[in-house]
Amino acid sequence: MKSTIILIAVLVLLVLWLVTSYNRLVRLNISADEAFAQIEVQLKRRADLIPNLVETVKGYAAHEKTTLDAVISARAKATSATGIADVAAADGQLTTALRGLLAVAESYPDLKASANFLALQEELSTTENKVSFARQFYNDTVRSLNQAVKTFPSSLFAGIAKVSARAFYEVENPTDRNVPNVKF
Repeated sequence: MKSTIILIAVLVLLVLWLVTSYNRLVRLNISADEAFAQIEVQLKRRADLIPNLVETVKGYAAHEKTTLDAVISARAKATSATGIADVAAADGQLTTALRGLLAVAESYPDLKASANFLALQEELSTTENKVSFARQFYNDTVRSLNQAVKTFPSSLFAGIAKVSARAFYEVENPTDRNVPNVKF
């Protein structure tokens, strides 16, 4: 009788451990989905600011069509990208194009002094900080998920939970890692 109670207790503990491990993997997977969605929210916010920024610059720098077209094209690619690799690549291209746009603004003192441009530039800067935080949060969440998926004993339940390791959000172009040189 005593051995039966011990066996039942061990089985109950084992089932509780299995459920806890499974649920942890599912929670981490959902957290990674949420973290990636936050990156997309911030990238959408940035993409929404770009047309206003481009229009403001157009008013002052009409002959800088190539730079403006590059920003518009990069924005279009960024808004249609799907999946972590495509989003990261489009994000890198848009960042590079925005650096070019801000460099053009340097050549126009009236533009740099425009309240509209300054407000948009501040919004863009704030958004870039939020994008950076969202990327970092995503990578932190993916690290936790990947550790759980690849380490014993939770690795035993990854397939059952339909959870697999994820790719980190990485900047593909090494020059995109450089801090832009923006002067006011």
